[in-house]
Amino acid sequence: MTRQRATDPMASLYPFLYADRGDTDAVLTEVQRSTVDKIREITELRGHVVAREAERLAACAADMARAFACGGRLFAFGNGGSATDAQDLASLFLHPGRGARPLPAFGLTSDVAVLTALSNDVGFDVVYARQIAAFARRNDIAVGLSTSGNSENLLRGFDEARRRGLLTVGIAGADGGRMASSASIDHLFVVPSTSVHRIQEAQTTVYHVLWELTVSALPSDPALGGTAPGGGAHGLGSGEQDGMGGGGNDNGEALTEE
Repeated sequence: MTRQRATDPMASLYPFLYADRGDTDAVLTEVQRSTVDKIREITELRGHVVAREAERLAACAADMARAFACGGRLFAFGNGGSATDAQDLASLFLHPGRGARPLPAFGLTSDVAVLTALSNDVGFDVVYARQIAAFARRNDIAVGLSTSGNSENLLRGFDEARRRGLLTVGIAGADGGRMASSASIDHLFVVPSTSVHRIQEAQTTVYHVLWELTVSALPSDPALGGTAPGGGAHGLGSGEQDGMGGGGNDNGEALTEE
């Protein structure tokens, strides 16, 4: 295999890969330095995000706890690496560990048949909106993760969640992208970085903190009472449905791609 030239753009990211083959000590030193720098970078970024968002994380977790206490369920979604993070988030609530209270949570990226059917027959932009239309109801929670904040299928998913009276939580990167200007998101947490790697690493901290705060906010008695958040002026009327059913819009019309 031909060795890439040092002028390759990757050389600026991983210079030790382009060092002279015989200079092993220098390569190892550079690898160690690069590793330490990346550890320092992500540690500082995680600390910065949590410190900056502390009050809003607590407020969001309180809303999520109230939703769960009122019988709500969590639906998480994302694309690519964010899809695996969404499934990880769902598993945190569903399988919290011995002695902890499991909570109903679902990853909307888990059913390959549903994802491929919707993508093939309708379009990838609606893969989350259609599932939320079919499964979700008032008091549920929708959590969408994106590194850019610009994913059309997430934005449509949030719009459908808003129409159905869900509490909506977005986790994005960079400047928040289109998610930052969406009126369909109740709580938005943005990781201020342009590195996809750092964004996703810090986002795991954000949703782990949300999980821990939500669980700690729940009383030992499942019956909390009161009105769950989400919806507001965009909430549902009296036509909500129970269970995992409830496809279509509340006016009886089929969900469109608009």
